[in-house]
Amino acid sequence: MKLHKNFLILLFITLMSFSAHKYYLSLTQINFSSKSKSVQIIINVFMDDIETALNKDYDIDLQLTTEKELKENDVYFEKYLNEKLHFKVNTIDKKFNYIGKEYEGELVYFYLEIENINAVDQITISNKILVKHFPKQENLIKSKVGKVNKSVLLDAENYSETLKY
Repeated sequence: MKLHKNFLILLFITLMSFSAHKYYLSLTQINFSSKSKSVQIIINVFMDDIETALNKDYDIDLQLTTEKELKENDVYFEKYLNEKLHFKVNTIDKKFNYIGKEYEGELVYFYLEIENINAVDQITISNKILVKHFPKQENLIKSKVGKVNKSVLLDAENYSETLKY
């Protein structure tokens, strides 16, 4: 009986250690569309993480997906992304248009676009999303230009990379 009890305690502690661990990861997908002559960007982040970051940075209470959710939250999302995310296309700084966002489960998807791009030889991305509040945050970048796919994993120390096609 004592062995059975010790086994259950050990199992409980092991399971709790896994559930207490949290991964901090965002995904940024970049796709060049020659048809629309634009770079299309989709970013997904965990809702609770982005909410924590914006609430702290802007002294607000977003309360995402509740009845009390701030009506002007897109203003804060756009401001945050403009502060934390920068692109160069073919060595030229480019501003993105914030198209909008949507919620799906525990994730927030942000839609961005860089217009008037005829061709892409390289993209430099600087991504500091969430690293201020979550030091273990990693930001995975996946890109596609024509038939060429490139990926890179960025973090708080290595937050910028140039992808060449």
